[in-house]
Amino acid sequence: MNNQGVSLTSQNSMARFRDLQIQLRDRWQNIEQFDNSDYDILVVPSLSLDPSELKKVEGSHHYEERLLFSLIRLRNPRNRLVYLTSQPLAPIIIDYYLQLLPGIPFSHARERLVTLTTYDAAEKPLTQKILERPRLIERIRQSLRIHKAYMICFNATQLERELSIQLDIPLWAVDPDLLYLGTKSGSRQVFAETGIPHPDGSQLVWTSEDLAIAAAELWQRQPHLKRMVVKLNEGFSGEGNAILCLDEIAGEYNQFEKASLADRSAAIFERFASLRFQSNHETWSNYARRIPELGAIVEAYIEGAEKRSPSVQGRIAPTGEVEILSTHDQILGGADGQVYLGCSFPADDAYRLQIQDIGLAIGKNLASKGALERYGVDFVAVKKPNGTWDLQAIEINLRKGGTTHPFMTLRFLTNGKFHIEDGKFYSRQGQEKYYVATDNLQKPQYKRLLPHDLMDIIAYHRLHFDSSTETGTVFHLMSCLSEFGKLGLTSIGNTAAEAQAIYEQVEQVLDRETS
Repeated sequence: MNNQGVSLTSQNSMARFRDLQIQLRDRWQNIEQFDNSDYDILVVPSLSLDPSELKKVEGSHHYEERLLFSLIRLRNPRNRLVYLTSQPLAPIIIDYYLQLLPGIPFSHARERLVTLTTYDAAEKPLTQKILERPRLIERIRQSLRIHKAYMICFNATQLERELSIQLDIPLWAVDPDLLYLGTKSGSRQVFAETGIPHPDGSQLVWTSEDLAIAAAELWQRQPHLKRMVVKLNEGFSGEGNAILCLDEIAGEYNQFEKASLADRSAAIFERFASLRFQSNHETWSNYARRIPELGAIVEAYIEGAEKRSPSVQGRIAPTGEVEILSTHDQILGGADGQVYLGCSFPADDAYRLQIQDIGLAIGKNLASKGALERYGVDFVAVKKPNGTWDLQAIEINLRKGGTTHPFMTLRFLTNGKFHIEDGKFYSRQGQEKYYVATDNLQKPQYKRLLPHDLMDIIAYHRLHFDSSTETGTVFHLMSCLSEFGKLGLTSIGNTAAEAQAIYEQVEQVLDRETS
């Protein structure tokens, strides 16, 4: 009787969540244009990801600040915004973003912003902390015009869905029941369904033994492989990846090319302890424990003398319409170039339009399954002898990523538009715009700086974004400075070379100031 009642309650909650998301159709004009809207926006920048994987990203507990670009939405004098964090934000950081607003008095924007915090530094998602505090939920509710509000987040899980239901406002994000489409194995499923080239690889497995067998089968299919990529199914920012070097295994055995599948899988299993992990703090014993929890796949490592990592970002409207938002060339690091560090916009024109077409096809596939809001597709591009590029799709992200906040910062600050015809962004005056962005400008000596020190440096050296020329740098992750020596920034220019020069100037100034 009790279980039946729980089930009925769950069904009613799910029905209510779907009804709330349907309301987004009426609010889509606001989400798309922002210019004539009159809505309240609840920003919950919770990184609702596996805590063990999140620990691999230094300063991840400050990443709630990455969505502070949303404050620029207050340039619309009719918008109101409520921003949640685990720990209080430094007033100087909030003031920094509000002073970026063109043509809006600071005091007017500040009156339309409400910041709330859980005062909880525990290593668990912000949304979970909110749900554990009913009075905070009531305070959020009182801060919103419920009939004119919607909620945005970094990524949507059952936690964000529950908060949406409790607040009775729509969540502008994918239904958590569809999150599998953004996992490593789910991405491969979508690529196969749409006929998109992607690396040879395995199905999802749940044990180290099955992972070794899957790797051995892949090796038998492709005997000339030199390396494979092992991926946790829900890894974040490339930190859940590891490299398996096959040459090292084959070199230990005579005539290994004639080895049986059982011999190959046994040799691979032994070699797992020597995997090259992209996270500096990862070990095989810990990694192996994660496989039964998250699942894992193995893929062929794509070799190439000249190799790049472009990506495309799109958005699915509640109406089912798919649009391309941007393309980037990603800047990767880590031992084998698997970890996201930053990006440049737009992607190279040699393949920019091609990845836009692929992104559109993938977006339509996701839309047919009921997905909505933001998605991104990562690629590996290898230059062929004839000068063209071979593109292989690697994974889909159904969340805001490292390319989201720089592009939205550009869009909100300039009020310009992305042109799908050439894949470029133009200001209202028709000026092409470019940028270089990172979440990972990190050096030990930067730990000497507080956010106030950074503001002094920005002002003295005039590194800030200039609204008259619509060039300069916008900073984020400022709270990471003193603890981790880490900073995020987006350097905007009128040419790719100018954007790069602005970025390099910032780095040079910070180096001098902390030397």
